[in-house]
Amino acid sequence: MSTAINAAAVKSLRDLTDMPMMKCKAALEKAGGDMEKAKLILREEGGKFLSSDKGARETAEGRIGAYSDNKSVGAMVELRCETPSVVKNDRFIALANNLAKQVALKNPASVEELLKQPFVGEPSRTVQDQVADIVGLIRENMRPARFVRLEGITAEYVHHDGATGVLLQVKGETADPALLRDVATHIAALRPGYARADELPADVVEREKNLAKQQAAEQSAGKPANVVEKIAEGKYRTWLSENVLVDQPMANQMKYAKKTVGELLKAAKLEVIKFVRYKVGDVS
Repeated sequence: MSTAINAAAVKSLRDLTDMPMMKCKAALEKAGGDMEKAKLILREEGGKFLSSDKGARETAEGRIGAYSDNKSVGAMVELRCETPSVVKNDRFIALANNLAKQVALKNPASVEELLKQPFVGEPSRTVQDQVADIVGLIRENMRPARFVRLEGITAEYVHHDGATGVLLQVKGETADPALLRDVATHIAALRPGYARADELPADVVEREKNLAKQQAAEQSAGKPANVVEKIAEGKYRTWLSENVLVDQPMANQMKYAKKTVGELLKAAKLEVIKFVRYKVGDVS
């Protein structure tokens, strides 16, 4: 004989778990009216989903989650799912950001280790348990695909659609979080290939300088060698301003009056160390 479950109990369980009413009622009936047992039953359903054939379905969509305390550590995670609609789900967004915070604070060595760690918001349960909870609610496979963690003064930016994210690391005494976020936003939009010119590989420098010389010679036939050389230098500087972060004019020119990223950081007594740009689906 099944236990009679009143509507108030069903509503209470739904408020706690956000699961459909009929699933909440079934879980309460199975638990004999015990709320905690019913919550556990619903959580176990999420775990069963992940371990079933459905849990092996392709996760071709996703979003970037990011976290930074703006002073000592930051992290970024790519969380995959199956369909575009889930990318906009508030619980999925929160999970992506919580995973980034987990990476920042607990420094896992791999995705596998990340999933096994006690969850920072609820140490009695693992990160995998938290993922299973959201899987149980949304009924769609999801998994963290990759992550990055940087120590020191950091800033993060995630585009509104969640498809692109940036984690920026700088060196200095203190930093204005708003300025660093603007730089991270700039990186997302302009996609520089390098942070500074001194980190350019020697073969890239040689290639681009040779190309600049070739173009200058072709466009300035008959002119003195010193003139051609200056034109080549100008072309190389133009290439730097398009591909090296500190040499790029800031994207928001109205706010920053045609200053380069490097000029702004120097004025703030900061030096860019590294940045990482994630795009959902790109190979890490």
